[in-house]
Amino acid sequence: MLPVIGAFGVSRIAGPETPGAPKPPPAAAGSSGHGRQLFVQSCAHCHGDDARGSGEDGDGPDLFRLGIGNARISAVIRKGIPDEMPSFAKKHSAQDIADITAYLRTLR
Repeated sequence: MLPVIGAFGVSRIAGPETPGAPKPPPAAAGSSGHGRQLFVQSCAHCHGDDARGSGEDGDGPDLFRLGIGNARISAVIRKGIPDEMPSFAKKHSAQDIADITAYLRTLR
């Protein structure tokens, strides 16, 4: 196995993939830094500042290791979930939603 050098030093050990092991979803085309700012402004009150589901205004779920694709994440942000989560389509642009999705993909 070989170390993989990332922007912050050794980030993981690379080696042969384990057959049948789940692969992480591809990164969203957006800015995770800006997405984090938007998340704190719009999502943290339910999902918590750390996205672990401990928000002060609600009981939004833990958003780490989401098992859905980027398109589904974006659709949920855009459309909301009836009786659970509001739509953010009027508050955030398509690029904002891509940025929030990119941020959520950093939560591993």
